[in-house]
Amino acid sequence: MPSPLLIIVSGPPCSGKTTLGTWLAQEFKLPLFHRDGFKEVLFDSLGWSDLEWSQRLGGASYALLYHAAEALLRAECSVIIESNFDPQFDTQRVRDLAARYPLLPLQIRCMAEGAVLFERFKQRVVSGKRHPGHIDHLNIPVYEPIVWEGPSERDDFLNIGGERIDIDTTDFAAVDYRHIRTLVQTAIARLEGLEQL
Repeated sequence: MPSPLLIIVSGPPCSGKTTLGTWLAQEFKLPLFHRDGFKEVLFDSLGWSDLEWSQRLGGASYALLYHAAEALLRAECSVIIESNFDPQFDTQRVRDLAARYPLLPLQIRCMAEGAVLFERFKQRVVSGKRHPGHIDHLNIPVYEPIVWEGPSERDDFLNIGGERIDIDTTDFAAVDYRHIRTLVQTAIARLEGLEQL
């Protein structure tokens, strides 16, 4: 029996990570945990106030994300996790998981042009569709340099081995989900094949 998959969906804000992660979860019948989901549960339980509080709960939501992923990997179940992972912190966290539990890592990075990402972020702020605890209007100056950089060290792949897939989400209407399914299936087959060697 092959080791469980750890599928990591990453990318900068407004690159379509949650949309892609949700589709992957349905397509491959896997549980999905996204960091913002945990953060919003914390907002609903503990309240929200300023940017500092939002950032504190952001740190706590990462701890919960890894806790949930570890529980499934311990049970030898595959899982998808989604967030704008930071190599500076998350590379070692995933390496620690892999040291404790055999896993097959597959990273899928969503990426779009900086101008598109920034426009999406501003539209998300004015839409009012996100949980108010995120205080997105205060995050515009925080995220602007990140999204304008494009594929920078901040939002690049984690150095954890395994397979990597890049998805261009500059035009959501042009995203080819059939092609993505083929890429993911091929990557999984390679991971499982290498494990058997």
